[in-house]
Amino acid sequence: MKNTMLLFGTAGIPRSTPKGDIISGLARIKELGLEVLELEFVHGVNLSPELARRIRAEKERLGIHLTVHAPYFINLNSPDRPKYEASIKRIVDSARIGFLAGAESVTFHAGFYLGQEAPIVYDNIKEAFQKIIDKLNTEKINIRLSPELTGKPSQFGSLEELISLSNELPNVRLCLDISHLHSRTNGKYNSLAEFNSIWKNIQKRLGKDALNNMHIHISGIKYSAKGEREHLNLNDSDFNYRDFIKSLHEYGVGGFVICESPSLEGDTLLLRKYYYKDNI
Repeated sequence: MKNTMLLFGTAGIPRSTPKGDIISGLARIKELGLEVLELEFVHGVNLSPELARRIRAEKERLGIHLTVHAPYFINLNSPDRPKYEASIKRIVDSARIGFLAGAESVTFHAGFYLGQEAPIVYDNIKEAFQKIIDKLNTEKINIRLSPELTGKPSQFGSLEELISLSNELPNVRLCLDISHLHSRTNGKYNSLAEFNSIWKNIQKRLGKDALNNMHIHISGIKYSAKGEREHLNLNDSDFNYRDFIKSLHEYGVGGFVICESPSLEGDTLLLRKYYYKDNI
């Protein structure tokens, strides 16, 4: 039986959108038969409250879901206090405007090890998360914090670290970037058994509800021994997306699948079509 609660969308406005604005992007998502748009705050949070309210009204009218990717310039393990505080602010700002626009999850790369021991970095980043959670609670901002599984071993954000954070902190659930996991482990996590082991682990540690509400990133990916190098279209990469889709079925995974391939909607539609194909 197909899990109709798994929704597919693009990381940013679809390439084929006639006008390069978010409102037009929402309309194009609907035209393509997709269900989600991820707002990309790559270089900064530059969405006004007025536009955020318009986006919320339009996405509700069209029945589209929203997620948010916070800016890339974030390091919750930075020893530089201004950079540390700026990182917290970027996440809070993303969550605040995302919530106003009607987004359900905000994802981001949490930080870097900077030569420190992993347990120390984990504690530093967990402390920063608690500050963010406290701030959002004070402002009554209800949006899920979804730290992203990162593509390089030098970055904080392994599968184990993010499952642990999700287990220990309220309203925190990992964003599983499956392509990053594939590159971070130098080509592992590329078979049905390995994919199923992820869902089994998440279900055991975080419960079935976590599987019902996943935030997933996917793309083709080029990598080296140092991890991620660049995103590729799925069929130009060695990533085994067909078995990944099979694993989603086998464990009844729900939530959002956000495609980050260069073709954006091309690969998103490819994934969605394969997901709904009979007898895969």
